[in-house]
Amino acid sequence: MARRLLAAALAVAMTVLALVGSAAAETPSWQRVPVPAEVRPQAGLNEAVALGPDQAWAVGTDAVGREAPGFPLVLRWDGRAWQRQRLPGIGWQGELLSIAAPSPTAVWAVGRDAAGGARLLRFDGIAWYERQPPRGVVLTEAVTGGGETWLIGSRDDAPVLLRWDGRGWQDVPVPPGVVYGLHILAADDVWAAGATNAGAAVSHWDGQAWQQTIVHGFPRAGVGSVLAVSPTEVWAGGSAGFIGGPPGRPIPPLLVRFDGTAWSRVTLPTDFGGISSLAPAPSGALGWVAVARSQKWGPPGSQPPLVPGPDFLAWNGQSFTEYSEPAVAGEGDSRALWLASVPGAATVWAVGRADGPEGTFAPRILRFG
Repeated sequence: MARRLLAAALAVAMTVLALVGSAAAETPSWQRVPVPAEVRPQAGLNEAVALGPDQAWAVGTDAVGREAPGFPLVLRWDGRAWQRQRLPGIGWQGELLSIAAPSPTAVWAVGRDAAGGARLLRFDGIAWYERQPPRGVVLTEAVTGGGETWLIGSRDDAPVLLRWDGRGWQDVPVPPGVVYGLHILAADDVWAAGATNAGAAVSHWDGQAWQQTIVHGFPRAGVGSVLAVSPTEVWAGGSAGFIGGPPGRPIPPLLVRFDGTAWSRVTLPTDFGGISSLAPAPSGALGWVAVARSQKWGPPGSQPPLVPGPDFLAWNGQSFTEYSEPAVAGEGDSRALWLASVPGAATVWAVGRADGPEGTFAPRILRFG
């Protein structure tokens, strides 16, 4: 009898351990996804966009040497693996900075060549080809949303915004200061993240004019990513700017939230770094925050005084959950990561470039969910 009871107890214990192990194994985390083998060393990714579980895009540059500018790089996710895309007729050296996709048959990518000239590419559902960029404009970002496609850039060192009207690119008025990021809900409902001499600024376009708010009035503060959930919930992230102290002291991240009446700063579970990207949850609400070069104060008296902080923050509507990017053998942490949520799903992509040995870098693709 005693032996049977012991056997039964052991069976129950093993079942509990199996369930615990299974739950631990299923705990969501960020996972590294391999880049295609044909991507050459010294490559980096700048931005990504997802259209669904079996279609996502990422752009950047590869074959960058110590004195070589590299070549434009386009990767495509087909639901199973990332594949490098052919760019027939595109032989210039340089990099692609941004990608936006209003539909699977209209994907835009902007970049610059080795001479600093603007480059504009479009995918029509079959192949990539070059389009003539707006004359005299240096392009930095392409953004889509609400049936709209806009470009961010500069002309004669002055900020410029351009809107695609179906036939060509038309200038749109620019809010004061510089614009680093946009969230487009409709042609008459656009949010812009940027900076002015007075500090970090968020502006709203109603189709006729911009209304700008200084959301953090510190020198050198700026926001580069903005996410509009509703008229009473808008988020913007960046860095809090110069705070004084000894040379080289890191700068705190900046996350601000609009409640329909006023902007307020949101407390984050990290002390230093910069917010590189915001991404929505399946509901459209804020889901993820990516923090570049995240650091925290260590325990009192610890040396060094700063310890690594979270690379990703997941927001559940009430609080943040901290996540770190996975360690990769032979590589360091990512310099910055750009987030791209899969529409209607809990899956999120993150792309960037990681530190490599002896001052080199390597492409980084991560996935959550």
